[in-house]
Amino acid sequence: MDYDVKDLTLADEGKRRILWADGDMPVLQAIRERFENEKPFSGKKMSACLHVTAETANLLRTLKAGGADIYLCASNPLSTQDDVAASLVRDFGIPVFAIKGENRDVYYRHIEKCVAHQPVVTMDDGADLVSDIHAKHSEMAGQILGSMEETTTGVIRLRAMERDGALKFPVIAVNDAATKNLFDNRYGTGQSTIDGIVRATDVLIAGKIFVVSGYGWCGKGFAMRAKGMGAKVVVTEVEPIPALEAAMDGFWVMPMEEAAGIGDVFVTLTGDIHVLRPEHFAKMKDGAIIANSGHFNVEIDIPGLEKMAKEINRGIRNFVDQYVLPNGRRIRLLADGRLVNLSAAEGHPASVMDMSFATQCLTSEWVVKNSEKLEAKVYKVPKEIEDWIATLKLKSMGIGIDELTEEQKDYLSSWTMGT
Repeated sequence: MDYDVKDLTLADEGKRRILWADGDMPVLQAIRERFENEKPFSGKKMSACLHVTAETANLLRTLKAGGADIYLCASNPLSTQDDVAASLVRDFGIPVFAIKGENRDVYYRHIEKCVAHQPVVTMDDGADLVSDIHAKHSEMAGQILGSMEETTTGVIRLRAMERDGALKFPVIAVNDAATKNLFDNRYGTGQSTIDGIVRATDVLIAGKIFVVSGYGWCGKGFAMRAKGMGAKVVVTEVEPIPALEAAMDGFWVMPMEEAAGIGDVFVTLTGDIHVLRPEHFAKMKDGAIIANSGHFNVEIDIPGLEKMAKEINRGIRNFVDQYVLPNGRRIRLLADGRLVNLSAAEGHPASVMDMSFATQCLTSEWVVKNSEKLEAKVYKVPKEIEDWIATLKLKSMGIGIDELTEEQKDYLSSWTMGT
């Protein structure tokens, strides 16, 4: 079996972590049990470019149980858990191409391995695999039944491709599913970003001024968690409606130019480029911490920071580089500007990834079953899939809900009944 991981001797610990996470993923377990019997992906080659974590391992196990011949590579050079990658290869027979800290050349070589697998279904965290196929292997487009995209950043890229007429096969915006972004983005990113910052810096959250750039679901979740731990939270935005929402949620809202001079900890969660720039760095306090929890490491202008620094101290702590500015002030960059929640911590808790990856599995099955009807555009996750996942998740949590009576159904479907 072809693979490229750091060290297979790490597999014992990886397997323990995979099985521990599996215990908190009951919806995915239920899907795996059905897939083992029905084999919806029998004879289908799949390739996934995802964060290689214990939770992802259970997604891959479920797809393989459904008959998929699947390859996995990393969607971020710093998000791989090397012990998990080793266990997937040794214990579960899944080819993995991912090493934490791999350089750019190795990263793209690993993506090419997944492309060479000749998949008919793909999965992405950030659209790198889909982009590579479109840019370098466009002849493959006709064989691909569909692709699942799990990040806000990736969906933005793919919708841009659709608008430009460049998209060559169907894509499902898994990220936009309520069972994903309302929970994974909000509660998962919120908690795990705090976790990454604390692990990297040991900073006390209480009393600090946190500047949260972007008030989408990820930004909302992170702002909520920081506030809950005693931080004073500033939100910066470019869109009026989320800015207004942040203000009414009780946060300070101001331009980054103003926030730069008062913040202690800055976190970008926008999906856009150069949100923090040299003109902001020049105004920051001594010891300011900057981090990113958006998908790519472009949200912080790191080349600009390097150019203006008179001294750079690498690795003053794990995942912390210190930049000394000409005025003597120090700026601490976490995880080289990459996803701090996956680079410096373990990513989202298994319980919330249970819904996201259940959505991935069932949407992949839906694509295979409906491939002949699908066009080269970005689709939403079908509502029946979302309702089934939410219902099963509630059941696993011991939560019951009401059902409409026939009278209520009639009332909601009628326009003749007044007050």
